[in-house]
Amino acid sequence: MNLECNLTVLYRKMFSSKVGCLVLGVSCFKPARVRSGPLRPGLRTGFSWTSVCQQRSLWLRRSALMNNNQGALHCQASVRSVSQTTVDPNEVRRFQSLASKWWDEQGEFAALHAMNDLRVPFIRDNLLNIHRGRQTAKPLAGLKILDVGCGGGLLTEPLGRLGASVLGIDPVEDSIGTAQLHSSYDPDLRHRVRYRACSLEELTSERPEGAEAGEEVVGQFDAVVASEVVEHLADLETFAYCCSLVLKPGGSLLITTLNKTNLSWLLGILVAENVLRIVPQGTHEWEKFISPEELERLLESNGFSVQSVKGMLYNPVTGAWSWTDSTAINYALHAVKPRDEPLVHQVEEDSPHPQDSTTHG
Repeated sequence: MNLECNLTVLYRKMFSSKVGCLVLGVSCFKPARVRSGPLRPGLRTGFSWTSVCQQRSLWLRRSALMNNNQGALHCQASVRSVSQTTVDPNEVRRFQSLASKWWDEQGEFAALHAMNDLRVPFIRDNLLNIHRGRQTAKPLAGLKILDVGCGGGLLTEPLGRLGASVLGIDPVEDSIGTAQLHSSYDPDLRHRVRYRACSLEELTSERPEGAEAGEEVVGQFDAVVASEVVEHLADLETFAYCCSLVLKPGGSLLITTLNKTNLSWLLGILVAENVLRIVPQGTHEWEKFISPEELERLLESNGFSVQSVKGMLYNPVTGAWSWTDSTAINYALHAVKPRDEPLVHQVEEDSPHPQDSTTHG
């Protein structure tokens, strides 16, 4: 009996359990790079998830038609306006209410704590593939990393312990306060980890000490990390552009996020938030999710070369993450800024001050 048949039999046995339904519902999804369409009609589960997804798809198509004009205008913008920002005020308010809970390993961010078992090695190994000959005790020593949307520092701290010099930024001031307080208890992080309450575009608009007016902070980091962040941003174009600015030539951009599929809405929002309460209700908006193909196109348009995309799977029974061939729900992506790319992007010819084109939050 093949794997899919075995999983289907297990699914029927465990269907009475909501947790079992989630686990096997994910596992039965046939591994594939991306499936943005409805679930396969051949999967028999005892409950018509397909009908739910089809209704969701109809609603989304109607919404897409209403937003079509706005999307067309957005796509035509080749240069980022100073009015653009990555910060969504609704997201700031949402995470402001959770700012004191980042380090509760059994609380609202338990899944993010567990994700470190995958994302820390993912970041470390991809950076070591580029920066060879590192010492084993502190393999990331000498590297400068920017952790965008760092929250309470759940990922910032482990990267600092690997030897990297890490700057964590987040627009939620209370989250930054939580991160600073927690890292202060570890002397090993004192000179490796710093935090700033600011947005990515605010950081790129700053000038280093002694710089002349209009000179931007560019090419400062060996890597930019944005883990479980892009699905909360207001403007991905601004995000990609600013990442390219702050990275050194040859620098890495490492992202983990959710795919935009019917399955990610069903399991990542409907079940995870409303049934199992793995994450707080209202944490995600499906319309902000992005597929690997869309993200790859966006990054390539900003000069990046995508090196790898890997699927990720969360098991709510064990509370553990694992790698999977399917990117249908969560995935990790590694992209590199080419070494021959200019540090400052070209803007439209009619712009009198090209270096003033970065966004401000």
